[in-house]
Amino acid sequence: MTPETVITPASGITSAAWLLLLLPVAGAVVLLVGGRRLDRIGHWIGCATVVAAFVLGLAIFFSTVGSGSTDRVHSLQLFSWFTSGSLNVDLDLRLDPLSLTFVLLITGVGSLIHIYSVGYMSHDLERRKFFAYLNLFVAAMLLLVLGGGFISLYFGWEGVGLASYLLIGFWSDRPAAATAAKKAFIMNRVGDVGLALAIFLMYKEMGTTSYSGVFTAIPNVSPAAVTTIALLLLLGACGKSGQVPLQAWLPDAMEGPTPVSALIHAATMVTAGVYLIARSAPIYNLTSDGRLVVSIIGTVTLLVGCIAGCAKDDIKKVLAYSTVSQIGYMFLAVGLGSGVYALGILHLLTHGFFKAGLFLGAGSVMHGMNDDVDMRHYGGLARKMPITFWTIMAGYLALIGFPFLSGYFSKDPIIEAAFSAGGAKGALLGGAALLGAGLTAFYMTRLMIMTFFGEARWKHLRSADGREYHPHESPLVMTVPMIILAVGSVGAGAFLAVGNRLVEWLAPSVGEFHEPHPPVAKIVITVGTLVVVAAGVGVAYLLVGRQPVPVTRPEKVSALVRFARADAGGNAVNEALVARPGQWLGGALIYADNRGVDGAVNGLAAALGGLSGRWRRWQNGFVRSYALSMLSGTFLVVAALIVVRFA
Repeated sequence: MTPETVITPASGITSAAWLLLLLPVAGAVVLLVGGRRLDRIGHWIGCATVVAAFVLGLAIFFSTVGSGSTDRVHSLQLFSWFTSGSLNVDLDLRLDPLSLTFVLLITGVGSLIHIYSVGYMSHDLERRKFFAYLNLFVAAMLLLVLGGGFISLYFGWEGVGLASYLLIGFWSDRPAAATAAKKAFIMNRVGDVGLALAIFLMYKEMGTTSYSGVFTAIPNVSPAAVTTIALLLLLGACGKSGQVPLQAWLPDAMEGPTPVSALIHAATMVTAGVYLIARSAPIYNLTSDGRLVVSIIGTVTLLVGCIAGCAKDDIKKVLAYSTVSQIGYMFLAVGLGSGVYALGILHLLTHGFFKAGLFLGAGSVMHGMNDDVDMRHYGGLARKMPITFWTIMAGYLALIGFPFLSGYFSKDPIIEAAFSAGGAKGALLGGAALLGAGLTAFYMTRLMIMTFFGEARWKHLRSADGREYHPHESPLVMTVPMIILAVGSVGAGAFLAVGNRLVEWLAPSVGEFHEPHPPVAKIVITVGTLVVVAAGVGVAYLLVGRQPVPVTRPEKVSALVRFARADAGGNAVNEALVARPGQWLGGALIYADNRGVDGAVNGLAAALGGLSGRWRRWQNGFVRSYALSMLSGTFLVVAALIVVRFA
């Protein structure tokens, strides 16, 4: 929101926005309370609530899109939430271009993932509970983007964390899934501490946590406090969006069902950090240091994600690290500051289409390959699974930035904007973004070759449970959502970018868009990007396409490959900087508690016990002992008096 934005009370269809939250919440409650009686229809109830929310979101969107630029921000007051001292928190909804954009993404892509899940989870006995968790996740994400202040955002933020824990660990009988859920929950809590501290500091400095109050008062806050708030918000964003150094949980989240991977990695949870920074644009506009740190984090993350993705054999983990990398591009864009926030949101939207399509396509491949995720066991699947192949092909081309597909219209402008930063900063940021484009082309081409082309290696193998492979196309309930997402992967970028349609729509929320002016002609950067992408494709073809793919992973590899296989150091860094120091600190505190605190208390008790034991010996019950004691005492008193008298 820009300071001059006019906020009007919700009216008409916008006054029904509270149903956006109620519908998925009601679905979750009904499915959890209804029990086994709803097993046969529970999945359709879950789908219906999210589809209904999408239809309502469309109606609200179309009622707003025709309004003037000063009449696109509406507030819907629901009720007074709580009061603590001078802090009054209302639960209100902010309906503006940014929140409505996310509403359509969350409910639209979420609806397709729900429908896909009907087929994917058809044999799971707990399918009803799975859809309840999906509904809960969507409801929490909608509260996160619709809330009218940082506290309501935080409430949705924590709800998303809880729902993601339930979904990632849905198959809790698998130790890897339970561990991944716990890891995601704990690492997100680290980031959540930053967000909570930022909210505390906002209240201390400005006496309010509502968006309108904070954005109006923030120019009067000291620069140091503004920068501190921006960095704390960034910590929260890094945790939720899987950015360095809190990215290690995100690839492990692939242990959950594939629809969960698509929901978390494409349209919802990992985009929350980008939303937070874009929503906080008035704060970041006042701190160049804060914006620089955001850009650096995004740049480092996009390279780390690319490097790790180049060496993974698990098809879902390749896509997971691709998500880490692409969110890095979004952070780079929003970190470049005033005028280009909308580029990050543009890439977020196109990414929602092609990455959701890629994850659902990966689930379709797994569905036809006995749930095997190892690409070394695939090969030659293009003819066996033609619909899956072509939908994944659309997502692949969009992701690598093939001309005139979605990624071309969203990622290339970010590279141009990075170069436009000027000087050494622009050269480093732009060069890293350009290198990331080449690495993206490499690992995605490697995925396509190992999965769909070459020798059908699965013919000579059996799955882990001893079954032969019989690859087959997925049912329509799974392929139709994939086809719709493939269409979005092809055309969404052109629809949103041509004529600056999206950036003009977002202006009331994130500010006016300023066209980047790189140091060289844009066509030079465009051609250079295409050359780098073509080089990545070519290298992948030479290393993978023209060589036989070993069924087992080679162990004698270069140091760079070992580094990539080790998640580009992500877990090692967390172990070195957080886990081990935490263990050492815990051990030291336990030792100090046992030997220091407990030792002092126990030592004092033992001393008193020993002293009382010695004193107790005097009370032996013999009259002669007492008489001797009295006589001895008398002599001591007389001796003392004599000494005093003659001293």
